[in-house]
Amino acid sequence: MPDLTKPPSPQPRRRRCRLCGICLGTAFLALLVSALVHLFFPPPQPAPSPRFSVIIDGGSTGTRVHVFATGPDGRPDLARSAVMRVSPGLSSFAAEPAHAGNSLRPLIDFSMERVGGAGSAAATEVRLMATAGLRLLEERVQEAILSSCRDVLRASGFRFEDPWAEVIPGSDEGIFAWVAANYALGTLGGDPHKTVGIIELGGASAQLTFVSDEVLAPELSRNFTFGETTYTLYSNSFLNFGQNAAQDSFHEILRSRDSSKNGTLFDPCAPKGYSRIEEVISKSSNVSSSKLENQYVDSLDGDFAECRSSSLVLLKKGKEKCRYQQCHLGPTFVPELRGHFLATENFYFTSKFLGLKQSSSLSDFVLAGEQFCNKDLSTLRQKYPNKSDDDFSRYCFSSAYIVALLHDSLGVPLDDKRIEYSNQVGDIQVEWALGAFISNIKDTILEPPRTGIPTHKSRLLPALLGVFLVGGALWLARWRKPKTKIIYDLEKGRYIITRVS
Repeated sequence: MPDLTKPPSPQPRRRRCRLCGICLGTAFLALLVSALVHLFFPPPQPAPSPRFSVIIDGGSTGTRVHVFATGPDGRPDLARSAVMRVSPGLSSFAAEPAHAGNSLRPLIDFSMERVGGAGSAAATEVRLMATAGLRLLEERVQEAILSSCRDVLRASGFRFEDPWAEVIPGSDEGIFAWVAANYALGTLGGDPHKTVGIIELGGASAQLTFVSDEVLAPELSRNFTFGETTYTLYSNSFLNFGQNAAQDSFHEILRSRDSSKNGTLFDPCAPKGYSRIEEVISKSSNVSSSKLENQYVDSLDGDFAECRSSSLVLLKKGKEKCRYQQCHLGPTFVPELRGHFLATENFYFTSKFLGLKQSSSLSDFVLAGEQFCNKDLSTLRQKYPNKSDDDFSRYCFSSAYIVALLHDSLGVPLDDKRIEYSNQVGDIQVEWALGAFISNIKDTILEPPRTGIPTHKSRLLPALLGVFLVGGALWLARWRKPKTKIIYDLEKGRYIITRVS
């Protein structure tokens, strides 16, 4: 007689096997998804340490050191930049050039601290670029000053080579300033006609650089390539046309006109009541000798119109040597100024002192200059207690000189507002040293990162993808699993598993 006792059903064991298979399959898929996530979405790597570059700007009135940093993407990290200035400038050591190098030591110490010590300094380039102050000196004196500076830079702990200390051409200074301005504006690398020109009024020289479509003489034309775009630039430096040098030349013109009376030189480019004693070189008419004499400078009434017309005479000096069809500044050709311009350095300082807006017109300069120059010196002293009498004379002169330079010489209309007077764009200081740094690293600058999904979303995406793949695999396994029915056969005393269609 067959055993009617029902043996245990095999279903729990088979369910456990299927459950183990599902777990193993899920684990395998999880590992696969994790591998794919790490392959296509690798975890962020720690940012490399910034690389630094040190540029020393040897200007006419002082020496500045700029410490620039490069971020992990190869682009300038301007948040880490730093600057320090010492005075006087390198040109003041003309009589004792051997002492010029010592003036760099505070700047080197400052740079060493900013880059993080001697270890980082050994891999950091330091370059000395001197400008108009040294360009005015004899070549023999220039080289003696540079030699003294090279001795100090070689022993500084920074990476340095002798050719890296030089007097740069004025056209290079202008191009570097143009690069800095357009980099700050985001126009560098784009349409040439959407770039902004730059005009600087320094102490010893003025620079003018902008994109021009006119046919230019080779000595006035420079090509600059950034990315896939090449710019044809007019770039020129006007030595002795800087604010301080121009004011000194203006006094020489006054003396040559014999505008003095009883040893007093009358200066229309000074506020009412201004006076000073200055030393001038007096040469004898019959012997080749000279001596220092005191010249008393006085201003009965500040005369803006006379100052402006006299400044124009200064700006035309040397025009008889013009080798071009037309010369606008001395013996130099300047193409028509097209587009917008950024006017920096003493353009900005003068406009700020006079209380003008950055987008002021030249007619605003005329009105402000007339009002300022005609004020009595005692009134100015009360209004500006932190300024000296020489400051008042300088700003009276510069207000008229700027109008004579931009309108009377270069043809900018008095009501034109295409020029913005500022030393910065946003938070970025527009200085030629920044442009020199960008030019040195332009081949390593990467494209700016594209705007994409925020970081937390980009990490969520692969996780959702993994869940989707695992869920899909489980659903597929369940869908593909054959359906069965278990029946206990009493005659045979066993379970029979049959497939259900």
